Amino acid sequence: MSNTLSLAEQSARIAARTLSPVELLEAHLASIAKHDTSLRAFVVVLEEQARAAAQASAERQQRGELLGPLDGIPVTIKDSLDVAGVPTLTGSKLRLGHKASTDSACAARLRAAGAVILGKTNCPEFLANYETDNFITGRTANPHDLQRSAGGSSGGEAAAIAAFCSAGGVGSDGGGSVRIPAAFCGIVGLKPTPGRISAAGHFPTISHPGGLLGVVGPMARTAQDVKLLFDVLHGYDSQDPFSAPVPLQTPSNEGTKIGVWQQFYQVPVRASMTSAVNAAAAKLAGAGLAVDTFEPRGLERSPNLWSFFFNDLTDPFKKRMMEGREEDVHWTGKEFLFPETPHPTAVQVVENLALRDKMRASLLRQMEDVPVILMPVCSVPAFLPRERSWNVTGKQINLFQAMMCVTPFNLLGLPAITVPFGKSEEGLPVAVQLVGRPYEEELLLELAMLL
Repeated sequence: MSNTLSLAEQSARIAARTLSPVELLEAHLASIAKHDTSLRAFVVVLEEQARAAAQASAERQQRGELLGPLDGIPVTIKDSLDVAGVPTLTGSKLRLGHKASTDSACAARLRAAGAVILGKTNCPEFLANYETDNFITGRTANPHDLQRSAGGSSGGEAAAIAAFCSAGGVGSDGGGSVRIPAAFCGIVGLKPTPGRISAAGHFPTISHPGGLLGVVGPMARTAQDVKLLFDVLHGYDSQDPFSAPVPLQTPSNEGTKIGVWQQFYQVPVRASMTSAVNAAAAKLAGAGLAVDTFEPRGLERSPNLWSFFFNDLTDPFKKRMMEGREEDVHWTGKEFLFPETPHPTAVQVVENLALRDKMRASLLRQMEDVPVILMPVCSVPAFLPRERSWNVTGKQINLFQAMMCVTPFNLLGLPAITVPFGKSEEGLPVAVQLVGRPYEEELLLELAMLL
C-alpha cells in the first residue's frame, strides 16, 4: 500500500508521476477506516476537504506545477491547532461549540505547500497529561500494543502516523508532548527552539510568562520526513511573540562533539534505554563523530522549575475555567491540579524567571564545546493506562521522575529530537533523544538521519 511508504518516498513518487495524490489519499482513508475504531487517534476526519485538496494536487501534478515536496501528501494536525471551520477542542467539553475562524500558522503553511490535511488528532484534556484520553474521543491506544498508552499530549498524532493513517503532521510540546508519544509509538518527533516554527493559532496560547516551555513541532516516521516538514513549517511569523527571522542553515557535523548523558542524574532508566543510547553513541562514533560522556552541571532542580511554570503558574487559570463544571472535566485535565497549591506570587514568578535564565546560560556555556547531547527520552517505554509507578533497576520512580529527561529542555528552550532506536524487553519501541543549542535544529536533523 502506498500509505506505508515514508513521506519522502511518497513525495518522490508523486513528483515522478508514478503515484497519484488521489490514490495516496484513498489508501490513507482506508487505513483510517480499518484501524481508527480501535486506535481512536482522530477527533475528526476531513474526508470531503481532503478529497478536494488531493484532486487539486493531482491536477497540479499533471501540469507539472507541484508546489514542493509536500504537495499531495496526507498530513494530520493535533487538535490544539486551529484549522479553519473546524472546532479546536483540546479534548475538553468546555470547548464544545468552538469553531476556528482561520487556520493556525502551521495549517496555513501546510496548505500553501500543497499538503492534504486529513484531519485533527486526539489529545488529553487541556494537553495536561502524558496519556491521551478525554470524554469526547476517548482513549488513544498505542498501535504496537492496544492495551498501552500512545503517550501525551500529542498521542493521537503519534498513533495516526505510526499506524500509517497519516504520512506526518504537527504536534505540540510543553513538557515532552511531542517527544514522549513519538518514543512510545516508534516515530520521530522534533521539539524546535521556541519561535522557530510559529505557534500562532494554538490553544492554549503559547505566549504566557512561561514562554520558552511550549512549542509546535513536526512528527513523522523518519528523520528525513521530519526534515521535509520542518523546511515547510519554519520561518518568521509576526503573530508568534517568540518568532525570530532565522533562515534555514546548511549544517556540518564535521568536528561535532556528542556528549552522552546516560540518565538524568540519579533517576534510573530501563536497561533497554541504556542499550539504545549506547548503540546510538556507537553508530555516531562509527560515522566519525567525537563521542564522550557528559553530565551537565546545575540542572538538578530543572524539572521542579519546569513544574512551576507548567503547573503552578497556569493552575489558577485552569481552575477558573473549570469552576462550576468540574464534572465535565476529564481526569486527564485534573490529575495534576492540586487544590491546596497557593497561587504563585509576582515575586516568585520573577525570581523563578531569573533562576531559569541563569540555568540556561550555564548550560549553554557548557555546550559551547559539546553542542549535542545524546540521552534517553524517558525512563520507561509505553505504559499501561494510569500506570504511575515503576521499579527501575531496583529503585521505585514515579511519573514526574520518569519524564525528567524531557522537561528540562522545555524549561530552557532548547531544541530536541526523538529517534526510534531499538525495542524494550516487551518488544515495545525505544527511542533516543538528541538535544541541541538554540536554532540548531538542522544539525539535530542531520544527526537523526544518521541514526
